[in-house]
Amino acid sequence: MNGIKFLGTAGARHVVTRQLRASGGIWYDLDGTRILVDPGPGTLVRALSSRPKLDPSTLDGIVLSHRHIDHTSDANIMIEAMTRGGTRRRGTLLATSDSLDDDPVVLHYLRRHLEGIETISEGLKHSIGRIALEFPVRHVHHSVETYGYRILWSGGTICHIVDTRYFQGLSDAYRGNVLILNVVLHDPEDKKVRFIDHLNLNDARTLIGEIGPDMAILTHFGLTMLRANPREMASAIQEETGVEVVAAYDGMRCAL
Repeated sequence: MNGIKFLGTAGARHVVTRQLRASGGIWYDLDGTRILVDPGPGTLVRALSSRPKLDPSTLDGIVLSHRHIDHTSDANIMIEAMTRGGTRRRGTLLATSDSLDDDPVVLHYLRRHLEGIETISEGLKHSIGRIALEFPVRHVHHSVETYGYRILWSGGTICHIVDTRYFQGLSDAYRGNVLILNVVLHDPEDKKVRFIDHLNLNDARTLIGEIGPDMAILTHFGLTMLRANPREMASAIQEETGVEVVAAYDGMRCAL
């Protein structure tokens, strides 16, 4: 059945390192194609303990939106699992150049087990199985090379705005019927917040209003968002915008 599985909804270092929320990334199962995005700490365990269990050996591809450890720490073990311990050459990896080149996060010996490796760049379009992936714009307001993505499948377009500070052009780049947003921050005026290169709740509200998707899903929560209660924040934005807004939780499956 087509759907999105949230193997983790943690954002920012304190939530991840204390595992206040899980950090396993997002698993897509669309039109018979399975893709894993941003396998952070605990992805393999979360996949195998999921109900129903998610079998990594059935993955068709893995995407690394950027090299930060909360998005990539389980990349190597998931490549190992996708290729059945390296016994089968299969699967595609899409990753940023700095994840592959200098000080890489993807180990060299594992790369030969993959069917293909694509370096993400602004404007890249690549098909895996029956779905198409697009990387419309580089997120220049983040500390490393970073890209969000669009997934085009038979049911429409899913857009994911990953880590970035708000900038003009985000709305035009990520128009689709399902919008996923990494919302780390609650209060943009909090001077104690160090993670300025992330979206805050006001940014999310603005983007949802500008894009007008059928559904918006908030995820990747930092401490300030967790303290503010993401479910209540989602409900408030839904009332303001008229768009269905959901706060993701660990293990949540969204049927499509």
